Amino acid sequence: MPYIKNENREVFENVVLPGTATAGELNYLITKICQQYIVDHNLSYQTLNDIVGALENCKLEFYRRLVSKYEDTKIEENGDVY
Repeated sequence: MPYIKNENREVFENVVLPGTATAGELNYLITKICQQYIVDHNLSYQTLNDIVGALENCKLEFYRRLVSKYEDTKIEENGDVY
């Protein structure tokens, strides 16, 4: 999960994605972070598993915290399909 101690967050707060960034540029930034993780931890099954796990858990938490609530709002606004 993306929850780290507050004192450890400061290091990561300087990453800035321009407000005009595209989905491709967001993908590029995520890819570069993953590549750097491999450089820092060496190419191994464990490192690759760490990356895939982090990406999957990030996706799931993002969906749980933002997307599903957005969808619920849209159901209320437009009516449910089920």
